[in-house]
This record gives sequence, C-alpha cells and structure tokens, in this order.
Amino acid sequence: MDKRIERTRREVLGAAIALLGERGYAAFNMEAVASKAGVSKSTLYRHWPTKLSLIADALETLNVQPKPGPVDGDIRQRVTMLLCHLAEALTASPFAACMPGLIEAAKHHAEVAHFLHEYSAHRRETLVALLRDAVAAGELPVDFDAETAALALSGAIFYRRLMTPKPYLSEEMPALVAAILGSAVSAE
Repeated sequence: MDKRIERTRREVLGAAIALLGERGYAAFNMEAVASKAGVSKSTLYRHWPTKLSLIADALETLNVQPKPGPVDGDIRQRVTMLLCHLAEALTASPFAACMPGLIEAAKHHAEVAHFLHEYSAHRRETLVALLRDAVAAGELPVDFDAETAALALSGAIFYRRLMTPKPYLSEEMPALVAAILGSAVSAE
C-alpha cells in the first residue's frame, strides 16, 4: 500500500478513536473525523459507509493484542501478559475513553451492541485459546473451564475500570491471575 495512503488511513483511524473518546458514540460524527484528519467526507464515506464501520476498523487496526506463544513462559506469565495489555488498553490508551461510550451506545443501538459483543468475544478468544492450550499441554486440569476463567479474568479488569475509582494496574495482574487460576495450575 502507498505510504501516503497508509499514513492518511492511520490519521483517520486515530482521529476516530480520539473523537469517540471525547464525544461518545451519540455525538460522534463523520464530519468531525474528516475535519480532524484533514480529509474530505467523501473520502471517509468511500472507505467507511457508517460511523460504526469506521469505529470498528479503528479498534481492530489500532488496538493490537499481543499473541503469547507456548514458549513465552508458564501459563501464569502468558495470561498475565494478555491481561496487562487489557488493563493498559482500558486505562492508559486512547481506547480507554471509548469503552464507556460504546457501552452506553450498546444500550440504545442494537448494531452497536452486536458489534461490541462480537468484538469482545473475538478479543477474549485469544485468552480462551491460551487457557485451552494450557489444558491440552497439562498445565491446567482437563476439567478446567477456559471460557469461565477468561470471563472472570477480563471481567474483573472491566469491572474495576468502569465501576470503581481504582482500575487494575499491570503490577496487580499476577495476583489476579493467581486468584482465578489458583490451585488449577499444575505444580512444576
């Protein structure tokens, strides 16, 4: 892809995330994104026919999730790496301000709810797959419920971010992982 086109695309996506965080979904509009990114509205609509398609592309493109491999430490370390990314994304990244607005919009717009559920499930699947792989490798018991554990781990981070004044910090992740995985992790 042409470097200018890619740079412009990234500027548009960055402007979309910034404006979504500042304004919320209801006040987010394509005109403001075009103005902030320095492109025409027709350029935006040519690539993203709706504001939700632009937001979806921005979230998928700019919020890159780490991919822990089986050699990247034991299961607790690999899970901790993913959770640190999630905690960072929900507190210290441009995406942190977007989540409350998307959650509010999901209450009023079925298409936003559908997108948010699919996006979250897709992101959570990395953690679920990691836990399932640990079961297959004997790091976790065969009856370990990877989906429930992933919901408990990520849910705790979302809850503290959205419902308390003190979000999880990276240095707190090992304790969260130990609390949820507990004695399920096989002794070495």
